[in-house]
Amino acid sequence: VKDYRPHTEGQQLRILLHGPAGAGKSSFINSVQSVVRGRMYAHALVDNTSGDSFTTKYQTYKIQKGNPETFYPFVFSDIMGLERTSGVLVSDVILAMKGHVKDGYGFDLESKLSEQDGFYNRSPNLNDQVHVLVCVVPADTLAQMPEEVVKKIRNIRKEARDLGIPQVALITKVDLACPEVKKDLKNIYKSKYMKEKFSVNVGIPMNCIFPVKSYHEEIDLDDDMDSLILSTMRHIINLGDDCINFRSHSDQQEF
Repeated sequence: VKDYRPHTEGQQLRILLHGPAGAGKSSFINSVQSVVRGRMYAHALVDNTSGDSFTTKYQTYKIQKGNPETFYPFVFSDIMGLERTSGVLVSDVILAMKGHVKDGYGFDLESKLSEQDGFYNRSPNLNDQVHVLVCVVPADTLAQMPEEVVKKIRNIRKEARDLGIPQVALITKVDLACPEVKKDLKNIYKSKYMKEKFSVNVGIPMNCIFPVKSYHEEIDLDDDMDSLILSTMRHIINLGDDCINFRSHSDQQEF
């Protein structure tokens, strides 16, 4: 993860996280930053009380590497969560995948981002476009996920397919859903039930679904948690790098 370098100078790999409100998108971003920087980090704000989405704006997170002016060549884009009757609009997620949404855009629950809005990026470049779409879902409420949210995830997935964007899923909070995992994180791969259920519901292949435990209540880094996070990031980076290489060797897509 630390040694990753895109083949093209100045290229950055953009990872877009989406999923139900409260799934742990911001927590995963913080966890990756904590692991690669070697200390607990909380750049992306997280809420522990509300069932609604705490993230309300489109936000890009860079990870500092070495001196303050140097960053890793991959970035995370965090968005508002999907909800049954509200939350981020599917149309805005699609615009974000195409690179049309500028940082700081406050999501409107009633209408999608307009081309006349100052936060609309009319001419997205390869760095603005998304190279990996990551769906984040919580294990402890996976069985109760509303059908409306599942449908939104499917629609986003179909659009990403048409755009040639590779997709993975993260199943978070596995320790809250499985006592055996809570007892020993190494048991996280023993049960395939949650992966199988989510794969059937939305169509993401089993080998692209990763159970993880993000840092939440811990105050020190843990080797087992780090291993899961870094293994997942390695797969995400590999998929994103393939996407970058494909786009750079083909005609620029019409967005």
